[in-house]
Amino acid sequence: MARGLRWWTVILFLCSGFAALVYQVLWVRELGLLFGNTAQAAALAIAVFFAGLAAGSWVWGRLAPRLRSPLAGFGLLEIGVAITALGHFLLYDLYHAIYPALYGLAGDLAAADLALRISLATLILFPPAFLMGGTFPMIGQFMVRAPRRLATTGTALYALNTFGSVLGALAAGFFLPMALGFSGTYLLAIAIDLSVGAAALILARGQAAKRACADPLTSPSKPATPTLEAGGLSSRLVLWIAFASGFVTLAVEVLWTRLFAQVLQNSVYTYAIVLVAFLLALSLGSIASHGLARIPRFNPRHVLLALLTIAAAVVAVSPWAFHSATAGLTYVGSGAGWAEYLTAVSGIALLVMVLPGVMLGAVLPYLLRVVQAANPQPGPAIGQLVAANTSGAILGSLAAGFVLLPTLGATGSLIALGAIYPLLAVAVLAREPLPRWQRWTYATPLLVAAVALAVFRPGEWNIARVDEAAGERLIEAREGTHATVAAIKRDGNRLLRVNNYYTLGGTGGLESERNQTLIPMMAHPEPQSVFFLGLGTGITAGTALSFSVERLDACELLPEVIELAEAHFEPWTQGLFEDPRARVRAQDAHHCLRHAEHKYDVIISDLFTPWRAGTGNLYTKEHYQQARQRLEEGGLFVQWLPLYQLSADDFAIIARTMDAVFPQVVAWRGDLFADGSILALVGTEEGVTLDPEALIRHGRRLAGNAPHPEAALLASALRMYAGRITDSGLFEDAPINTLDRPVIEYQAPRTQRRVQAGEASWLIARNLGHFYEVLAERNPHHEDPYLARVRAAHPPALGYVAAGRHYYHYNVLRNEGNGALAQRHLQAFFDLTPFSSPPQEAESPTTRSGWEE
Repeated sequence: MARGLRWWTVILFLCSGFAALVYQVLWVRELGLLFGNTAQAAALAIAVFFAGLAAGSWVWGRLAPRLRSPLAGFGLLEIGVAITALGHFLLYDLYHAIYPALYGLAGDLAAADLALRISLATLILFPPAFLMGGTFPMIGQFMVRAPRRLATTGTALYALNTFGSVLGALAAGFFLPMALGFSGTYLLAIAIDLSVGAAALILARGQAAKRACADPLTSPSKPATPTLEAGGLSSRLVLWIAFASGFVTLAVEVLWTRLFAQVLQNSVYTYAIVLVAFLLALSLGSIASHGLARIPRFNPRHVLLALLTIAAAVVAVSPWAFHSATAGLTYVGSGAGWAEYLTAVSGIALLVMVLPGVMLGAVLPYLLRVVQAANPQPGPAIGQLVAANTSGAILGSLAAGFVLLPTLGATGSLIALGAIYPLLAVAVLAREPLPRWQRWTYATPLLVAAVALAVFRPGEWNIARVDEAAGERLIEAREGTHATVAAIKRDGNRLLRVNNYYTLGGTGGLESERNQTLIPMMAHPEPQSVFFLGLGTGITAGTALSFSVERLDACELLPEVIELAEAHFEPWTQGLFEDPRARVRAQDAHHCLRHAEHKYDVIISDLFTPWRAGTGNLYTKEHYQQARQRLEEGGLFVQWLPLYQLSADDFAIIARTMDAVFPQVVAWRGDLFADGSILALVGTEEGVTLDPEALIRHGRRLAGNAPHPEAALLASALRMYAGRITDSGLFEDAPINTLDRPVIEYQAPRTQRRVQAGEASWLIARNLGHFYEVLAERNPHHEDPYLARVRAAHPPALGYVAAGRHYYHYNVLRNEGNGALAQRHLQAFFDLTPFSSPPQEAESPTTRSGWEE
């Protein structure tokens, strides 16, 4: 083959691997948006995608030898991938048109809903994946010019394609979505595939014109060799090894991802780093197998035995490596800036995954060396091995996520997976031309190792981090399909913690958690139905049962959170899990709201950490549009924001996005803490105003109908009102956060690291106080249309709004040690309200929702 043709083909195959990983990243995200960001939805996307790859590898691999030009076949497959992928846009619109009706027909039947999801996922993913699966066998059939080159050329191609996947994962995770948007990124992948296909067809035509006679390996008259049997190993055993290799490799990836979720920021960037490190290790494994394949004096069976044995050892030892590298689940890169943080995460990921990943990645490509002696056709040999490997990968990912994690946990599962390779090594040993006693001599240690790995469970590691120095005690921890969740007791309070460093709230912040319901419910004249996006401890949702609601729906992504909230927070949830008016479901909140059967008077969106992967979708324009459609007339959509996790720029993006959807957006404070407040952005239709009589009525009911003066009830509520966002002109220059350009999801992680490095600050303390003053100046309370009824019926009550700002400044200044100025603001608070003493408010809770670092 001419050198130029060979190098052009190599470049095209590299680009093909790049585009394939971009597709995969985008498809997993897309199906997460369509079906919910659950473990089941992600597993469904991966399973359908891999099933297409496996089927395509098998079918196109068998067809490759019959084609006059496999290079042209590769080009046509690439064009086919681009065309079928382009149909995604049509299918996406079709989905939104027909899925609600089909979802309604499925009702509560889990099997019917699952069948519907599988059908739609197959319609979207299977055709391009099926074509994509044929690209490696076609290129292999074209590039392998002699039977003795199957191993060396095949392993090089595998390494090349995997390295292209590394580049694709890196680009899709870090750069392309913000530069081009997700639609633009998808179109770029399509354009790459079209270009690769067209270039391959041009090269194939040029080669055909120069070739005087057909290559014997690509002649359509030469039939494909149907067997992989070689070197004493049956084709069935070879395929089982390929299958088991895929099973273990994908299972290990799922488990490592869970382990790293315990110690990382868990943004789109850190997930991308883990994926890139894993793919890079697999690529290095392919290079290692290429080097081994080039040494003819090595017996392939013996090398395979060595690879299987070493792979078992390094996979089983990887939990110890992880715990050692992270110093026992210590947060990686604490206090580091953005660049330093990415460097720290990359270093840990490579340190933990490279050696095991290399060994895992070497097994499959080296099987080409094992079967090379049988002189198989390159296309069928590659196709069968890849199909078996990919089929194993499907089952491995499903088994790890839904069987191994809940039963054995991440570390126990990794050790147990190490038992598979010694069993495969024993099967290979059984084919060695040795006396039986000698085979048993070698096999016995492997069998003992397999049994030991299968039953051994490390007892010295805790799956949940507990800070004993802070007085913490573990109540219960669960490793489930979605996350590791722990109920912890600290200073007499209880809190829920997810993946070791994210607190969902607790009893130490009762007032703050209850205010998330009390404030918006009191602002509605008579709320009958309420929806909660996110559950946490259940304290916030349970507070709604203090009102005369007829229906309460709550959706929580993590089923483990629901289980522990019900088990350990029941005394503070006001009967949430037993009340017939309430229904709590383990579903993705956005998906749950979109397909809700009812409309609601109040929709309350929980405090979602903006930089966590997936939560940025809950701050998008599309999500707010969906929420607006689910509101009853006069209803309120409430977006609570953790200002102690948002910069002023991040807050501006969210406020601008909500203001682009709702005709009116107002802000309510959730507390008056100095060092970390929460704020609610409340979206309504135009003309919705605050009813002071409703505030009085709700206040008396919540106080047990005690004879409190109207002024005191109004002052208690109105001091929490911050102002009208709409028409303030404060956020006109901020970008709008959309699903296509998720600014928050990609900007917030950088902001968080900048704050940790002291290069930026959260919207708290003086920063927040300044915002309150500017907002009041831009939209004065005596002109605020939302306060029109308050202004008409209770004119002095406008002073209660201003009093809330004074009390906030008092807390900030007192916290800073500026007592004299703090007292002036406290006196202004007394002058504007009927109170004669400061409100009895708790200190800023130590168990508030948020990421702990």
